Amino acid sequence: MASSTETGDITGTRDKDYNLIWFVEACLSNALRMETYIQDAERENDTEVLELFRKAQADSRKGAELGKQLLRTRLGG
Repeated sequence: MASSTETGDITGTRDKDYNLIWFVEACLSNALRMETYIQDAERENDTEVLELFRKAQADSRKGAELGKQLLRTRLGG
């Protein structure tokens, strides 16, 4: 749900920066969640699901890394 009003005056962080921070956190959180799912699939010897979750975890890590790189350049760190 997009807002037509910048909410940075409320949060202290411009929307575009907040969105990027949220994206990185979501990717990192998903990578952690996938670890649990990977362990469950390993325990059940379900290689199809295991491969899916490993790929999802790798994609989440990649998204987090790309987001962190962009944050570094945007926020000067």
